[in-house]
Amino acid sequence: MKRPLILVTNDDGINAPGIKTLISVIKDIGDVIVVAPDSPQSGMGHAITINSTLHSSKITPKNSETIEYSCSGTPADCVKLAINELMPRKPDLCVSGINHGSNSSINVIYSGTMSAAIEAGIEGVPAIGFSLLDYSWNADFSQSKDFIRKITLNALNNGIPKGVVLNVNIPAVKKSDIMGVKICRQAKAYWVEEFDKRKNPLGQEYYWLTGKFVNKDPGEDTDEWALKNNYISIVPVEFDLTAHHAIQGINEWDFK
Repeated sequence: MKRPLILVTNDDGINAPGIKTLISVIKDIGDVIVVAPDSPQSGMGHAITINSTLHSSKITPKNSETIEYSCSGTPADCVKLAINELMPRKPDLCVSGINHGSNSSINVIYSGTMSAAIEAGIEGVPAIGFSLLDYSWNADFSQSKDFIRKITLNALNNGIPKGVVLNVNIPAVKKSDIMGVKICRQAKAYWVEEFDKRKNPLGQEYYWLTGKFVNKDPGEDTDEWALKNNYISIVPVEFDLTAHHAIQGINEWDFK
C-alpha cells in the first residue's frame, strides 16, 4: 500500500522539542513534509499574514527522512503555504504539535496548534492537533509517542468525519499512569484575565496579560475531567461556527 503523505506543523516553532517528537513518530507512518513557523507563535489563534510577505526556507538536515521548511508566518500561514505551494500534492493527513501546554476547553480558541489543524480541515485535509499538559521547553514527550501513533493510525484507517478535526490533549504523567483515551466534549471553562500594569524606565505604562483558568463545569464527559483523571482527551472540533439552534429564534425578530 502506498504510504500516506503527512503534513507536520506546530505553533511553538520548527526547533521545538515537541515537533521533533511528533516527527519521530509520524515518519514511521508515512512520508513527512514539515512546514512550521521559524519562531514561536503560541496564542496566535487563526491569524494569517495579509499585510506583509511570507518567506520559507528549506532546512532539511542531512540524512533526514523528512523534508522540512521554516516559514516566517503564523501556524495557519504554514498550512496554507504547505498545501498550496510546498507540497507535491494535497496531504492525506495534517498533524499539529506536539504543543508545549494545554489546548483543552476554551484554549482551543486561542491555540495556534489547533488553528493549524483547523486550517487543514478547512482545506479538506483530515487533521489532528496534539498537546501535552506541560509548558516546559524541556517537557518529557516520550510517554505520548505510542498514543499519538495509535490515534494517527486510527484516523488514517477509519477516517475523520468531514468538517471535523481532532483536538487531542495528553496529561503530563508517566505512561503507566495514563488511564486510557476518552472521547469528550469541550468543558465550559474560561480564563479570568488580569493585567499586570507596570512602567518602563521612561515612565510609559505597559501591561503583562495574566489570569487564572476557571472550570465550573461538573460534567464527567469533558476534556477537563478526563485530563484531571489521567485520561487522554479527544474532542472532535467543528470549524462551522454557525449556532444552528439559534436560527429559528432570531428568524422571529422584527426587521421591518
